Amino acid sequence: MRHVIVMAGTGSIGLIAVFIVDALNLFYISMLGVEELAAAIGFASTLLFFTVSISIGFTIACSALVSRALGRGSREDAARMAGASLVYTGLASGLLVTLAWPFLHTLLGWIGATGETLRLSTRFLQIVLPSMVVMSLGMCTTGILRGVGDARRAMYVTLGGGIAAAVLDPLFIFGFDLGLDGAAISTVLSRFVLLGIGLHGAHIVHRLIRFPDLTRLREAARPFFAIGLPALLTQIATPIGNTFVTVQIAAFGDQAVAGWAVIGRIIPVAFGVIFALSGAVGPILGQNFGARKYDRLIGTMRDSLTFTVIYVLAVWALLAIFANSIADLFGTQALARDLILFFCHFAAGSFLFNGAIFVSSAAFNNLGYPTYSTVFNWGRSTLGVIPFVWIGAHYWGVFGALAGWGLGAVVFGILSVVVCFRVLRGIAAQPPAPDPHMPAPPPSGDSPFSSDKAATIS
Repeated sequence: MRHVIVMAGTGSIGLIAVFIVDALNLFYISMLGVEELAAAIGFASTLLFFTVSISIGFTIACSALVSRALGRGSREDAARMAGASLVYTGLASGLLVTLAWPFLHTLLGWIGATGETLRLSTRFLQIVLPSMVVMSLGMCTTGILRGVGDARRAMYVTLGGGIAAAVLDPLFIFGFDLGLDGAAISTVLSRFVLLGIGLHGAHIVHRLIRFPDLTRLREAARPFFAIGLPALLTQIATPIGNTFVTVQIAAFGDQAVAGWAVIGRIIPVAFGVIFALSGAVGPILGQNFGARKYDRLIGTMRDSLTFTVIYVLAVWALLAIFANSIADLFGTQALARDLILFFCHFAAGSFLFNGAIFVSSAAFNNLGYPTYSTVFNWGRSTLGVIPFVWIGAHYWGVFGALAGWGLGAVVFGILSVVVCFRVLRGIAAQPPAPDPHMPAPPPSGDSPFSSDKAATIS
């Protein structure tokens, strides 16, 4: 439990710092007094959520493979896999930016942006989207640092980026009088800070980045994408579900979208620890799996789920108590304010089950069953969102849509935990490491980037 808390706590500090700055970004924009600006941030954030989710998917692959190699006692393999992960992450994110950038106006129109709001959100994304490559590489370095167990330096990466954005946001928005453009520019610059700190920790401090030659790079492709692609599909499930929610809420006007945008800032700040927990528990499981310490896997999951329940209940209570103050902070009125209050009092409780899905997904991704993670996350974001939100919106309006979004997590949260413990019991039935003091070597005849289940996935 101590290991889980330390890894999750340090990871969440940096992560929440980024989200707090994101919330401040919206707060500064709301101070300009133009409703379309806040709505533009809401629509832009929906698409940016896709890019962040894709980056997280590749970070999960990097962290899983580095931690397993270290668990086997092969630091050289870990360094080469880290280097290959950076190469593939950079190429994949660059390709995505190239494909998406020309169609930003169309994509934003599909999710409900119109008129001046559409023009502003498109301009914001045209500035920010190219920096996705920088952000993806920076997040990949946090995966390397978590894989080696350096939770403190992994925290410094996101914390440093958050601090940079906190300083630059008011400077560019108000100091240089750039408004929405200033918010976009500060976001881009903060991502370069994030990458610089990450490279220093992963390469200078730990010497865990070694770029492989073409032969090793080809060998690394299969294990990396075997985990990375299912993890990517898992991660983009949430923004796809949120996009459907945004479309439904957009039908009730810009005020409803502005309220949903504020909720989108409250969620990661309030529940950032749960988001960080899924990234923190993965390397713990990965190292023990690589070292064949199977008896520790179930204990780690139990501790993680216990931590999730206690944390979510505490935060839900705080949100309910301070709901009016939170709504006042963002200067919301009428429908936007009522939507925020509804979330704080009721819908926030759904993170008891969302948290269970996050933790189970971390286990699936790091123990060789990433397809299970994909199934449960897509199930939650489709069957657990679309019918619930549509029915809620149809019969009870915007509040019904938000309630449906929360209720859909219940079934998939419970199922993911049940299946996860079945998987863990199956793994625990395998023979443990023959020598408790020596990590098990990779299977004979395998390459350093073996596709064997003990090294990658089934």
